Amino acid sequence: MRPADELRDAVRSLLGEALYVYQDNPRAATWLRDHLTRFDEPLRLAVTGPPGAGKSTLVNVLVGADVAPVRTGLPGQPLTWYTDGPAPRVTVYPSQGPAHELTVARLGDALRLEPSGPPPDDASEVVVELPVRALRHAQLVDTPPVRVGTGAAAGGEPGPDAALARRVLRDADAVLYLTRHVDDADRRFLRLARQGAVAAAAPVSVLTVLSRADELAGGGLGALVEAKQLARRHRRDPVFGPMSQHVVALAPRLARAAGALTEPEFGTLAALAGVPRPELDPVVLSADRFAGWAAGPVDATARRALLDRLGLTGVRLAVTLVRAGAATREQLGAELVRRSGLAELRESLRELFLDRRDALKARSALIALEFMVRAEPMPGADHLLAELERIVAGAHEFQELRLLAALRAGRVSLPAPLDAEARRLAGAVGTSVVARLGLEHEPSPDEAWSLGTEALRRWRPAAEDVALTAAQRRAATVVVRTCEGLLARLGAAEALA
Repeated sequence: MRPADELRDAVRSLLGEALYVYQDNPRAATWLRDHLTRFDEPLRLAVTGPPGAGKSTLVNVLVGADVAPVRTGLPGQPLTWYTDGPAPRVTVYPSQGPAHELTVARLGDALRLEPSGPPPDDASEVVVELPVRALRHAQLVDTPPVRVGTGAAAGGEPGPDAALARRVLRDADAVLYLTRHVDDADRRFLRLARQGAVAAAAPVSVLTVLSRADELAGGGLGALVEAKQLARRHRRDPVFGPMSQHVVALAPRLARAAGALTEPEFGTLAALAGVPRPELDPVVLSADRFAGWAAGPVDATARRALLDRLGLTGVRLAVTLVRAGAATREQLGAELVRRSGLAELRESLRELFLDRRDALKARSALIALEFMVRAEPMPGADHLLAELERIVAGAHEFQELRLLAALRAGRVSLPAPLDAEARRLAGAVGTSVVARLGLEHEPSPDEAWSLGTEALRRWRPAAEDVALTAAQRRAATVVVRTCEGLLARLGAAEALA
């Protein structure tokens, strides 16, 4: 049995015990059943952050279509859920009363909706069903802007934004937290994510995105490089780094535009690339100059469309790439996507969230159970807390996630021959036995056992090597336990064969 399966089954069993203890409390029982059901659903991934961080743009990038923001025209601060469905459909759930289905009026730069009957008084949640492959493994949650005040993370008066932040952290299994640049409000949100015994002990479920990477350095060609360097510094910061599973730099508008670049747009960029540098460079120093340029080969409408689509940094970068040899729309789009930071974000999502969805759902359930037991104590609930603490302490999946985050951020580094193997064995390229052992084929039981045994023999000495630092030995100890788990799985499979 995989470690993730063991953790999932242990948490399911604990939730079942809790249902028995709280059987006379309808609200608690409903909450527990909801978390049991969530194990069979796609991962819940929230996209949140302060105003202007680019949340809706990133949702559109991840979905692959312009579906956000959803404008209902109703009061309230709804969470908008994007889920897989057979056809476009939108349902509004008010704070009180029955749900209302809305007609999708237009799929353009956003979903615009019309009520099919009398509209509700407000909107607490909006559920958007779309036939999109990207939503089969993760439900996306687009939240209202969140900016946590000074008292919240210290346990003071929460305020509306802190209450919204706690709601997001409660309802989601993992969070993409977007910000232009890290400030005190961002740190307060990340500290909220670690409040409570389970949240502090289990791996952080937040990935921080510096979401305006193309606006640094005055929006020059060096903006994206500078943003990636800034993200690296945040990852390695001994205080900020542990607050987030990873920190990546991203230019969401550039990523979205690159994925949907049209032939006419490529033609416009190619025409600009043909303009001599001494003539074009002064024009692209500012958006106003570029929009008002009268002497160029591209008309004003096409220039404004490019600015809206790519931004000024994106226009400069695209022209530079065409001059450097991007000869087709496909080549240019692929290079823009790579430079936007989207590839790194997707890889991080796979490694830290999607491949670990059962562990993250278990974490969400344990946090919810801890909160409920402390908020509404019942006879027999002390046993639930004790069992909860035992599960958290023994969950190897959580230890692997912490190790991967530390290795990726550079807070822990291992000697070159060991570093790559540690990442692979801990599940960086996949959590199957084949992926962990670095194979491209399904091994025979004897081959898998031999490779697992060899890995264990290499890592046991490292866990006790006094020449390594304490942090390196702890990392090696996690890998040793991973190897032991692999061999246990292989032995169990052989016994059942």
